[in-house]
Amino acid sequence: MARATARQISFADVELMRQGVRLEPLLEAISKFLDSEHEMIERVRRDLVRGLKKPRKGRRGLTAPQVLRSLVVMRVKNWDYRELRERIADGVTLRQFTDFYCDPVPKHDAFNRGFNRLTPPTLKAINDMVVQAAVALGLEDGAKLRVDTTVVETDIHHPTDNTLLWDVVRVVTRLIGHLAKALELRRIKGFRDRRRSARRRMYEIQRMTTRQRQGARSWQTATYRELIGIAEEVVASARTALDKTSKLRGKGLLAAMTIDALRDQIAHYCGLGERVINQARRRVLDGEQVPNAEKIYSIFEPHTDLIKRGKVRTPVEFGHKVFLAESAKGLITQYEVLKGNPADEVHVAPSLKRHRRAFRRAPELYGADRGFFSEHNVTVCVQGAVKTICIPQRGGRKTPQRQAYERSAAFKQGQRFRAGIEGRISVLMRGRGMKRCRAEGAERFALFVGAAVLANNLMIVAALLTKRSSRRSKAAR
Repeated sequence: MARATARQISFADVELMRQGVRLEPLLEAISKFLDSEHEMIERVRRDLVRGLKKPRKGRRGLTAPQVLRSLVVMRVKNWDYRELRERIADGVTLRQFTDFYCDPVPKHDAFNRGFNRLTPPTLKAINDMVVQAAVALGLEDGAKLRVDTTVVETDIHHPTDNTLLWDVVRVVTRLIGHLAKALELRRIKGFRDRRRSARRRMYEIQRMTTRQRQGARSWQTATYRELIGIAEEVVASARTALDKTSKLRGKGLLAAMTIDALRDQIAHYCGLGERVINQARRRVLDGEQVPNAEKIYSIFEPHTDLIKRGKVRTPVEFGHKVFLAESAKGLITQYEVLKGNPADEVHVAPSLKRHRRAFRRAPELYGADRGFFSEHNVTVCVQGAVKTICIPQRGGRKTPQRQAYERSAAFKQGQRFRAGIEGRISVLMRGRGMKRCRAEGAERFALFVGAAVLANNLMIVAALLTKRSSRRSKAAR
């Protein structure tokens, strides 16, 4: 893991600098900006050495600048870990940007380990530093603010009761097989492999048409009852196997660590399996309407929420709702990964409070869609000294004064400004890879969103700095 703050420059690096190898303008502007922000590098370094007893000893790993710069270029270019490693290793300019220069570039999993050492609060603090630096440089004044919410998907298949039960059976059975192999046993007595039976029943339910489901509901219920029984047997047998092998130990420290890790995984998935079984029994057999807060949509990403936003093309989404606030120049000044599916209107007052904390002033214009409207929010904006409140009324009959206000030129101009955040969300989804999170776990999900926002903000700051430099050069001529 990383110990040093910066790397040592070699003679080959000096020769490349002497030959005038230059980055593309935006990456060069980002590089110069990061060079001037030492506090960002220090925050990353503290995360990299977190938990290490002797951080100054051991094998030399990635430095803090290398981790931060590699993370930025990965999200700016929307690459995966393997492509990131190959591009850096093959390109002189990317070696220069990521602070590797002529040093050997490690394998792709080293980047994965380095990025996962970072924490969501650190990335949020770095994003705040970028916004503060933009204010200090005069790039943004916070006069306008527009907000919206979007959904970032988790990496799961579409959840149904039968596929979730099948996931439980196959994963627990596979882990029990790994445990038997680690204990050097042919098989664990008392545990039966029921994957074939579970797969057959899962496919029987999966291949039924809508008409068949309605006409043969009793047959479908009977098949579900058999599948639930198989899952219950597998989970109970797995817990019994853990008890029977609790006193067995592996040969050597590495084997013992592997066995302990497998036991923890089996116990983890057995707990999730019991939730899936209980959920399927209540929904299918008992006909109960299970609340969304009590449901589990994936045993691999149990933190996943079900989001309904009234979209025609995507009526139901699985992931997390993300709140975004953008300034007039395109900086994401606020972002937050939300739990569940809260109403949009609850974010107006907190977003105004955070905006005043960041810019030392209230926005002159606050733009949002009708989902953020409430009379309380309008009062909060008025009391917060917001001059133009561009939130269309939702529901109810509009008063003549309200109709006249929403037809005014200032309101329509504010709504045109508000629509710009839809384009920003599209850039984050398509250009920065925020459409679907491939990382595992709730913490890495928040880290993934923060990295996409950081890449966006650095690109905006770099573009503004480049534009300012170009104008000054033309004025000097």
